[in-house]
Amino acid sequence: MDYVSALLPPVVMAVFFIGLIRVIVKTQGGANKAKEDAAVDAALARAEGTRQASVTPEA
Repeated sequence: MDYVSALLPPVVMAVFFIGLIRVIVKTQGGANKAKEDAAVDAALARAEGTRQASVTPEA
């Protein structure tokens, strides 16, 4: 019975990992995809704007 107690934790972790991956894949896209993409684009634009402002030397 030692093999059962040795194999049970990895099997349980694998099952939960597969479930997590399924949830992640299912929640990609959908009705909120455009809003999520717009939020990411806005955050990237803000980050790029602050980077450009900090790199530009003052005259």
